[in-house]
Amino acid sequence: MMAKGTLYNKIWNSHKASVLESGERQIFVGRHLMHEVTSPQAFEMLRERGISIRRPELTFAVLDHVIPTDDISRPFEDAKAELMTKTLEDNVAEFGIKYFAPGKGQGVCHVIYPELGIIWPGQVVVCGDSHTSTYGAFGTLAMGIGTTQVSHVLATQTISMSALKVRKINFIGRMNRGVTAKDLALRMIGKLGAKGGVGFAYELAGETVNNMSMEERMTLCNMGIEGGARSCYINPDETTFDYLKGRPYAPDKDFEDAVEYWKAVASDKDADYDDIVDIDVTRINPVITWGVSPDQVMDIAGSLPEPGTPAMESKDEALDAYDYMGLRPGEPIEGTPVDVVFIGSCTNGRLNDLIGAADILKDNKVSVKTLIVPGSEQVKKEAEGLGLDKIFKQSGAQWRNPGCSMCLAMNPDKLVGNQRSVSTSNRNFKGRQGSPAGRTHLASPITAAACAIEGKIINPERYMKNGNNN
Repeated sequence: MMAKGTLYNKIWNSHKASVLESGERQIFVGRHLMHEVTSPQAFEMLRERGISIRRPELTFAVLDHVIPTDDISRPFEDAKAELMTKTLEDNVAEFGIKYFAPGKGQGVCHVIYPELGIIWPGQVVVCGDSHTSTYGAFGTLAMGIGTTQVSHVLATQTISMSALKVRKINFIGRMNRGVTAKDLALRMIGKLGAKGGVGFAYELAGETVNNMSMEERMTLCNMGIEGGARSCYINPDETTFDYLKGRPYAPDKDFEDAVEYWKAVASDKDADYDDIVDIDVTRINPVITWGVSPDQVMDIAGSLPEPGTPAMESKDEALDAYDYMGLRPGEPIEGTPVDVVFIGSCTNGRLNDLIGAADILKDNKVSVKTLIVPGSEQVKKEAEGLGLDKIFKQSGAQWRNPGCSMCLAMNPDKLVGNQRSVSTSNRNFKGRQGSPAGRTHLASPITAAACAIEGKIINPERYMKNGNNN
């Protein structure tokens, strides 16, 4: 590995426990995060072997994927969801794991753990969920793991893995009107490809990132996995420290000492990287995906790309995507009718996302089914304190309870038939939103809100007020 002096290198070297016979490194895990979907089998593996949890105080659990976002009374109407919920409750009680239950801090895992101050710079963070890369926004080495690895972490508080290369991606310039962190993330994936980050950790940097809020940074890192990166991080700075200070699980008496360590974890100014990529943010406009992969992205004001052009990885894949999505190359995507709009998820379910959507929806009416789902109970409370719920309801949108909702559709929030959705979530794979024929376009909260008003894909600029981007 050529990279040296990076945050990745520093965390990797300080967390190595041993070298295994396979050549992989055994890495100590500082935070192990769980939810109801990937944990049941892991707990069973422990029971079968008579193994206890090595460091239960470093493990946290929440219910998010299967919880309904309308009627959350128990038992849930969906018997499978109720079983998964009861199983999680029994497991965390038996093994002594801190659990954020409904009514007690519940929310989407990648929203609640940062807002509680559980995630600190310099940690290795793992979760049985692909979008664990979100926590890299805090200067961590954060990775999704499989169920077998979940059991290994429970038993040993370590994971085994091979070293990664490090690619630095500099975002340069000021974001244009109507452009958000979500647009930057999709353009990054479109530029480097859905598999471009395989074998890499991405370090996101540059003046654009430096000026982002923590919420925006989390959106950017959340999408890193969609570009194939194993992990995606941003060096900690004053924005990071200010966000963490005073949160329930953040350091208290020793906070200033912690900050000094966190500063030391950041990449050195003369760090070496395996690859460096520059992205000119001033050339990015509001975007939306047109196909069935996050790298199939385009300007909303543009024309659908022709298969076989350099931007296409495979002509056959492009033709298949066009057939599935019911679109034709060369035509504008703006004006394409939409059936459902979803605003929420671990990508865009935070307070600033809802503020951006409310700014668009205020004094307007939606013309299609629109679900607005806060990322956590805390986000819901804060949004309602600002009166955002009233704006949403007056627009005709549905204001829901926190959960993963229509991102993965392991709950009642699903597309039906070949409905077309504009979604602020992170994946537009075939069938991702609950229907085998459902069609998903990924976009930012302000774009999604504008599309909800028009009932079709449109550029959000015409509905923007006061010059706000978000």
